[in-house]
Amino acid sequence: MVAVGTLCLAAWPCLCLRAQQEPEFAHYFELEPQFNPAAVGKTTQLAINGAYQSHASGYDDAGGTMLAMANTAFQISGTRHGVGALFQNDEIGLFSTKRFALQYAFHFRLFGGQMSVGAEADMINESVDGSKVDLADANDPAFPSSEMSGSSFGFSAGLYYQHGAFHAGISALHLTSPTVEIGETNEYNLKPHYYFTAGYNIKTRNPFFKIEPSCLLRYDGQDFRANITAALRYEREKKRMYGGVTYTPQRSVTAFVGGTFHGVNLSYSYEAFTGGLGLGAGQHEVTLGYSLDLDFSKKGRNYHKSVRWL
Repeated sequence: MVAVGTLCLAAWPCLCLRAQQEPEFAHYFELEPQFNPAAVGKTTQLAINGAYQSHASGYDDAGGTMLAMANTAFQISGTRHGVGALFQNDEIGLFSTKRFALQYAFHFRLFGGQMSVGAEADMINESVDGSKVDLADANDPAFPSSEMSGSSFGFSAGLYYQHGAFHAGISALHLTSPTVEIGETNEYNLKPHYYFTAGYNIKTRNPFFKIEPSCLLRYDGQDFRANITAALRYEREKKRMYGGVTYTPQRSVTAFVGGTFHGVNLSYSYEAFTGGLGLGAGQHEVTLGYSLDLDFSKKGRNYHKSVRWL
């Protein structure tokens, strides 16, 4: 079995050509601020979310991606504002890409719905641990012999619109195409990533069930990916469960299931590749979420209300 770390080393001299620069989560519909800063502050609740995605099951050093984020909204003189922060760590083989972001969105009424314009300041850190390299020639100057890292800053922006059961958003990450210098001879160039997402909640004859189709389209200037999702949701009082399937043409099929348990939203998915690595080398993903009502209306004190999931 070939280790993923070895494959990554082969690409070290041309690090700037790494294919997957920005990870994509199967539960994108639960983690919209990860790719669109305008999605922060959709409600006045404090929304806290975390996710972990494993890479290529069955391969050594395949790594994974961890995400943690929080956002909320507040009022100032009759205007509504959303703020958020996220931390993301994407690891594969010897490489690790960390992203820390501060997000802001301005919300206003438009055509009977809610429009938001968002911006994001990013700090990207790229590192490679050369101490784990096992080479026949330990002094080969083409490969690092110790841990090396570098950082750079970037900017992202987006729009998000909600009207009744419909929502849609467009966004762009890494608009400034930041370059991370690693050591004296290597660099990591981040390409802008463009996103479009949309979804709708369809009511059924049974008031407790809804059908929720959605999609996420991504383009980075070279590669295009489309996620097309169909989900069935059951919701009654504080009980909430859902499941569905996502189809990514020429790439994969993903099945997911989730629900709210004791106030915590827990979901799981498995993405099976329809080509390339094959069905057995898919990606597992788990997400956790918690929402808390906050009331700042009385002398700045926080009054905690009942927990409700979005």
